[in-house]
Amino acid sequence: MAVRKPTALLIAAGFAAASVLGLTGAASAATPTGFAAQAQRAGLTDAQAGRLQAQVDTYVAELGGKQVSANKILVPGGSMVVRAPGQAYARDLADRTKAPIKPVCDYGHLCGWANGTGGNGNGFDYYHCGYYQLPNLVGNGTWGNNQTPGTVGRFYNKDGSERWNTGPAYSSGTANWTPVWYARPC
Repeated sequence: MAVRKPTALLIAAGFAAASVLGLTGAASAATPTGFAAQAQRAGLTDAQAGRLQAQVDTYVAELGGKQVSANKILVPGGSMVVRAPGQAYARDLADRTKAPIKPVCDYGHLCGWANGTGGNGNGFDYYHCGYYQLPNLVGNGTWGNNQTPGTVGRFYNKDGSERWNTGPAYSSGTANWTPVWYARPC
């Protein structure tokens, strides 16, 4: 159940997803609706929207959850945002303010995101106690532990061994996300 680094299959699936969304061929002349409309408003091309949808579909299939915007997925325990192709930062494409993921988590949450430059820009926000697979974070980035005072967030390697912890809430810092696969917000 390890989603990591896009493959040719993922890219090929993107073109299939674009067809399903009506983003290619004669159907592209029609006005897009739903997630396709969000992608279009965000300035994504049809091909970029197709690649994004393929990534979201892969995460939903691997991690469970429900797609709630063009690039946001509600997953057990929280949510994740997939950086859209061509976008500098991870942001929920349903949010018309075009604001990047905020650098501070809401109270009661453990959050993190990879930088869009040198990384994939994906982000997560967990607010229920549990052990969760991260959304294919690659590269450097930041994290915030804004859980109840004293609560420690933990991050784990692929083999499940603890890599590091956040220390007691409130705390924040930087991370190399590439070797980190799982998080426990409590």
